Amino acid sequence: MTDTAFEAAMERYADMVFRLAYSYLKNRADAEDVMQETLLKLYTQEPFDTAEHERYWVVRVAVNECRRLLRSPWRRRTGPLEETAEAALDTPAQSELFQEVMALPPKYRAAVYLHYYEGYSVREIAGAMNAKPSTVQTWLMRARGQLRTNLKEAESP
Repeated sequence: MTDTAFEAAMERYADMVFRLAYSYLKNRADAEDVMQETLLKLYTQEPFDTAEHERYWVVRVAVNECRRLLRSPWRRRTGPLEETAEAALDTPAQSELFQEVMALPPKYRAAVYLHYYEGYSVREIAGAMNAKPSTVQTWLMRARGQLRTNLKEAESP
């Protein structure tokens, strides 16, 4: 990949990969590591046939890097989120929803992020996460159910 093409690709994907990794790992430093590893692999990759194939490849590599990091015996265990959502989100309702999404299990968090924030279809998420489309649909359904339950519990005094 040429330097010019890499710079353009980096501008297109860096934020998306970081947000995906952060939603998966709940840790800024680890998300930055995943972003750097993903972009480094992109730099050494041969040119892609289409932009869609490139985008799919980047998401797939980012998800795999997140999984690799979660399995690592050296993974640093951290407490609560190191950054709060209040600074990044406009309303308290958005902040509360963000906190609830971040409390979901990793596979649910990643599926919700890719579907609702990045606009990926269930089939694309399934390919990126190495799962069947029906499995991704189940993850999304269970995530929505957990969110609904948790948000109702938070509303009631």
